[in-house]
Amino acid sequence: MPNLRQLLAAHAPLLLIDAASARIQVGLLGASVPARWAGSDEESGVGVFRCLEQLGVQPGEPGAFVYCDGPGSVLGVRTVAMALRTWTMLKPRPVYAYHSLALVAHALGRPEIHLIADARRDSWHCLAMGEGLRRVTTAELAGKQLVMPAGFRHWTPLPAGVAHTPYAVAELLPGTLEQELFRAVEAPDAFLHDEPSYVTWTPQIHRAP
Repeated sequence: MPNLRQLLAAHAPLLLIDAASARIQVGLLGASVPARWAGSDEESGVGVFRCLEQLGVQPGEPGAFVYCDGPGSVLGVRTVAMALRTWTMLKPRPVYAYHSLALVAHALGRPEIHLIADARRDSWHCLAMGEGLRRVTTAELAGKQLVMPAGFRHWTPLPAGVAHTPYAVAELLPGTLEQELFRAVEAPDAFLHDEPSYVTWTPQIHRAP
């Protein structure tokens, strides 16, 4: 997987969009010019475009797109993914995805903490340095030093002792320039631990008992 420095060298300018938290964050990143950032607290379907307006950038201008595919707001991530699919259909360009918790973990560089985000139904996305992203129950988090990015919504009650850390992508990225956090994706979508499975329904004629 490439790191951000390599992506900038190959595709600048990059348009980075992160809708994992309650605040939409969009950055226009160049190889030799300072990054420009915009943010919005509106819902993702509006906030993403408000940010583009603030930056004065059109979707056809970037050389590649970078986006957060989760964990975090599934609605926000899928809104961004839908926009990226549309923009790359109109003008094909590379798209790269990263995980929110991996970005925070490498930026903080604290192997003793476990970063979490709500995964619904009394379960959590969990990541620690040197470990892959896992889905665990609340009970499995007992006794661990837990940290959750600020602005991440949750429906399950927080485990005891959870601390919060800022989720400001503009501040997290500089500490991860050499980290291989980015994956090329052909069809942008939200991250899933497991692909959904479906049961085939076989129609039957109703018969009286």
